[in-house]
This record gives sequence, structure tokens and C-alpha cells, in this order.
Amino acid sequence: MAYVSPKTLTKEDFLDQYRDNPRYELADGELIDMEPTGPHEAVGGKLATQIGICLIAEKHPWFIPRTCLIYPFAEAATARRPDVVVLDETVLGSEPLCLLEPVITLGRSIKLVVEVVSTNWETDYARKLEEYALLGIPEYWIVDYRGLGGIAFIGKPKQPTFTVCQLIGDTYTQQQYRLNQLIKSPLLTTLQLRLDDVLPR
Repeated sequence: MAYVSPKTLTKEDFLDQYRDNPRYELADGELIDMEPTGPHEAVGGKLATQIGICLIAEKHPWFIPRTCLIYPFAEAATARRPDVVVLDETVLGSEPLCLLEPVITLGRSIKLVVEVVSTNWETDYARKLEEYALLGIPEYWIVDYRGLGGIAFIGKPKQPTFTVCQLIGDTYTQQQYRLNQLIKSPLLTTLQLRLDDVLPR
């Protein structure tokens, strides 16, 4: 992930120029090129498929949008584009921008966000963890399929790690899973998933 802004952008500037370009997101007015790779997209796609299977099996009124931007703060020039997001269709009528743009501003509209870790692992493990907790998103998955995160986050020796963050109060509790371990999601109780299932071939 590379910062590429020659100048500071507002959220409105970002929407005007990059709303349809899934390669970019905005952080404090700085344009960020997320530099997605084929393997990264494969992991995200496989995760979306597994989540979709659960949504159908559990008959939730939730769905995975094809594109979605999240504004974590009303005043800040920040717009996140998670790798996978699950929205609650029953509350989208309260979203002020959703009828015209795929933009979410209310945490209660979001049931789950998933970030597939790339070279900017600090953002996924620290900054987005805080942002998503402040929004009140019940569950956040950090899928570090290459074991890139710092030792403080994934331990030593570094290895592929799947972290399920569950919101308790206003902070996330974290449960980590390694290869060959069955992942438990408090939100998706029928989930049958191991990190191995979403690795790129």
C-alpha cells in the first residue's frame, strides 16, 4: 500500500475522482493506493464466498455489497474500502448517503468487516482496529495469510494468522487461528472455515 496524494483530498473530492476505483481509499485526506495483487484478491473472494454460504444458511437479512465505502468519522477525510463487508439490509434506510452512493456512515449498518493483510499491515492491526471499534462494528476479521504482521500482533515465529475480533463494549477482544485450526465466529455460528481454505493456490 502506497500513499500517493500530491495534495490533501476531501471526502467529496475522493468520491468525485475515485468512487468507482476499488484500488484506492482515503486516510486523513491522503490518497492510498491499496496495490491489490492476484493472490490478495483470491483470498478476499474465497472469504466472501464462505461468508455468503453462512448468510444463506443462517437466513440473515444481510448481504455482501459488490462495492462499498465506509466513512468511519463524520468530520475526518477518511474513506475505507474493506476487502469484504457484510451489511444489514434492514437498517440501510437510515443511511443518509446510501440511496445515491454505496457509502456507509453508520456502524449499525455493518455486521462484519474483513481486511486481507498486505504490506501495510500496521493499518489493519492498529488504525482500522480502532476505527471499526469506534464505529461499533460487531466483528472484524484480519486475515494475514502471509504472516506479515509484526511479532507484537501475530507472535513469534511469524506465520499465517487469522484474527477474529469481537466487539465487547467499545473494544475488540481477539482470538487468533493458525493453519489447520477451525475458525469460530461469534457472528456466523455455522461457519466451517480454516485459513487453509482461503489461501491462494
